[in-house]
Amino acid sequence: MKAIVWTKYGPPDVLQLKEVAKPTPKDNEVLIRIYTAAVTATDPTFRRGEPFISRLFTGLLKPKSTIAGEILSGEIEAIGKDVKLFKKGDQVFGTTGMSLGAYAEYKCLPEEEALAIKPANMNYGEAAAVVDGAFGALSFLRKGNIQSGQEVLINGASGSVGTYAVQLAKYYGAEVTGVCSTSNSEMVKSLGADKVIDYTKEDFTKTGQTYDIIFDAVNKSSFSRCKGSLKQGGVYIFTGPSLANFLQMGLTSIVGSKKAVTTAPGMMASSEKTKDLIFLKELIEAGKLKSVMDRRYPLEQIAEAHRYVETGHKKGNVVITVAHNNNT
Repeated sequence: MKAIVWTKYGPPDVLQLKEVAKPTPKDNEVLIRIYTAAVTATDPTFRRGEPFISRLFTGLLKPKSTIAGEILSGEIEAIGKDVKLFKKGDQVFGTTGMSLGAYAEYKCLPEEEALAIKPANMNYGEAAAVVDGAFGALSFLRKGNIQSGQEVLINGASGSVGTYAVQLAKYYGAEVTGVCSTSNSEMVKSLGADKVIDYTKEDFTKTGQTYDIIFDAVNKSSFSRCKGSLKQGGVYIFTGPSLANFLQMGLTSIVGSKKAVTTAPGMMASSEKTKDLIFLKELIEAGKLKSVMDRRYPLEQIAEAHRYVETGHKKGNVVITVAHNNNT
């Protein structure tokens, strides 16, 4: 089968298209014929091995998994003899966790892995995007204890996490302000944002407006900068694992009414991830959530996809299509 192999950390060109052996499912595994994989914001950081702390998960000196990619959607082609949750032909979406391997034509996963039947009203690309952005947005907003009636600001409202965060915050009954560029303002409004701040024209920390939650979905701000824009008891949610952010989280957990918090969606138990995927599937099929698609690249152009994602200016989601057929 075709797969994107990486044997060292570095620039996008370390991702190489190779022919490798097609996997065979173990007794408790399903074999997924992958139609689409997502290129997440963290994929390039894993590829670079930066920050170094990421290598605790991917391998200290070189990648432990030789096939890259974490998020997929596709069809179950075969099952092991002990599999009970899925059957051949099921259309699924999910994440491989730190075993990686999603940038390929096939992947075997234990049936208890973070895997669910994909939404009936989404194609494979849209479903893979959900596992990237919506799954993370849901985890972070829950960590911030979002409540109906709150005023919530989403910084980076046009990105893969931000587009879902706007929709989920509205689902939970919040009044939502989205921060994005001029070209993305109308799109963010169409997702349900009550107000939009164009960061090229206005600094949201200097408007005098305060919020119950400030969610920095793109890691472009800091608690110290946003503290003045939080209400008493307000929460700043950060996504970037910087030392300064973690120090602020520790300090604010002890003193002050304004808190800095974060979570690690990827470190959740597989059973909890699956519950969230099913919850998101139900929201999507009820018409409460949709994917915003930016670009699709064929598997052969994975390096170009990584270069684009690394610009930090993608609108919604970027996915990789695997050309088995036209179902992507």
